[in-house]
Amino acid sequence: MLLYNTPLAPNPRRVRIFLNEKNVTIPVRDVNLLAHEHKNEAYSAVNAFEETPALVLDDGATLTESVAICRYIESLYPEPPLFGRDAREQAFVEMWQRRVEFRLFTPVGLAFRHSHPAMARLESPQAPQLAEHQRPRAQNMMRFLDQELASRRFIASDDFTIADITAIVAMDLTKLARVEIPQGLPHLARWRAEVSARPSIAP
Repeated sequence: MLLYNTPLAPNPRRVRIFLNEKNVTIPVRDVNLLAHEHKNEAYSAVNAFEETPALVLDDGATLTESVAICRYIESLYPEPPLFGRDAREQAFVEMWQRRVEFRLFTPVGLAFRHSHPAMARLESPQAPQLAEHQRPRAQNMMRFLDQELASRRFIASDDFTIADITAIVAMDLTKLARVEIPQGLPHLARWRAEVSARPSIAP
């Protein structure tokens, strides 16, 4: 297998953290988005959407969505389980993964893409008003997560899962996206400190 990666991009980072949690090593080839390497004909042949990450399988097929890549890795390396152990756990992990992706990860990502000067070459034209609209959505989700984390260690359960990976990548992007983390969220702060200390999380 071969993983096409962009070191500073949030979606490839989700896959790298997932692999680290599994203690799995896959050959990596970096794609420089700011240099528009994703627009090259060679990479377009790998991923027609010209995005990273992309995982080329041993049979030549390509997976191109972060969570789909992680699910495939989970099927090959089931321990430790990051999508849940049984049907009930898997359903709740799926629910929380989607909640976090749609209500935190995506708003923070849009705020970043439509406000950070370095992204102007990739997001043309940038829409600053869209960034402003997304920031309160992300903050509302942080408040919601703080309430939920009062009763359990991690986002979906007391076990670390893909939902935590998506959430920590979003939280780590808040500074660049200029999304202010609301004050008075002790449970979210506790969760973030614990997750950030995991060896797999280092950029």
